[in-house]
Amino acid sequence: MIRRFSSSERGTALVEFALVAPVLIFLMIGLIEVGRYMCFGIQVAHSARAALQYQTRNLTTVGDTGGTRNAALQDAPNLGLTVTPNYYCSFNGALTSCFSGTSGLVYFAKVQVSGTFHSMLNYPGIPNTFVVTSSAVMRVTNQ
Repeated sequence: MIRRFSSSERGTALVEFALVAPVLIFLMIGLIEVGRYMCFGIQVAHSARAALQYQTRNLTTVGDTGGTRNAALQDAPNLGLTVTPNYYCSFNGALTSCFSGTSGLVYFAKVQVSGTFHSMLNYPGIPNTFVVTSSAVMRVTNQ
């Protein structure tokens, strides 16, 4: 009777699956987390570009920090993003202060957007939150 059970292979697949299943589930959850992180990063980058597109429309909007923030936050709502718009000027290739009335003055806009990604699970040895930052720079075209 015992000899019959020891030579039987019935149930070995179930035992092997029970040993491998937790590892496969852990890997699948990790892939989902990486996908969520990448999606969050893409949303932050798109938000920075949307804000920059608003800011570089003309010389009036280049200094409109409220409108620039709104453009970024409307592109990625409910993410808790921090938007930092800025602009600077260049004259003959050198950075200079932005004073009006100078011909040859080129305006550049820069937007930095950052947000905090929160993981669904707490993995040992890996932080639960990550700060994701994206910045974009563009020349103001309508001068």
